[in-house]
Amino acid sequence: MKKIIITVGLSSIIALTGCSNDKDQGMDRPNINAGNPKNVNNPTQYYDEDYRNHDNKSDNFGFTRTNKTTIKGRNISNKTATIDREQLADIISTLSVQLPNVNDAATLVTDEEVLVVYDTNTKDRTDTADQVKRTAMSIVPRYYHVYVSDDPTLAQDIENFATLQSDSKGVDHTIEETIKSMLKSPQGYKMSDVENENGEMINDKRDHHDNIQQKTDNF
Repeated sequence: MKKIIITVGLSSIIALTGCSNDKDQGMDRPNINAGNPKNVNNPTQYYDEDYRNHDNKSDNFGFTRTNKTTIKGRNISNKTATIDREQLADIISTLSVQLPNVNDAATLVTDEEVLVVYDTNTKDRTDTADQVKRTAMSIVPRYYHVYVSDDPTLAQDIENFATLQSDSKGVDHTIEETIKSMLKSPQGYKMSDVENENGEMINDKRDHHDNIQQKTDNF
């Protein structure tokens, strides 16, 4: 009987200790599924800190959840998303040269465009252009437009932009001139029924592809 009592006593202590540890480890976090922001005692700490990966490991998932209460009174005007354009360009070039018949690739990523010049020995230029273009499309945000060319002599042209910035004097005009040259090469197939080969909306007045193409036809 004493053994049974001792055993029950130890079990109770372990159970109580476990509950205490659970609380210490955050098991009593506010229920984010409750849908009631006022039940969150410290929403800033909960949402911004509890799941944040401070070690910045590349294999970690990214997660965030917020609501109006969470951002109330916080200065978020300078909290804008940024894109590492050089890293994107490197990824696109690396993936492109892994495509069939693509031997070399040079990539420029601007604030809204991707220019890819590649060397190829393909027998189907349009199909290869489509593969290179869609590879780039799969990497950058969807609002980007992608232009490709299998004329390797243009690689130096886009490399000349490497030291420039989006607000560099005359850069927009120079990029358009480069794109005009690139459009002489196959661009692959239309992205969709409402998008042209470069991912621009068809019949969109802001679509400068048609303007550039018209310049090319008149060139």
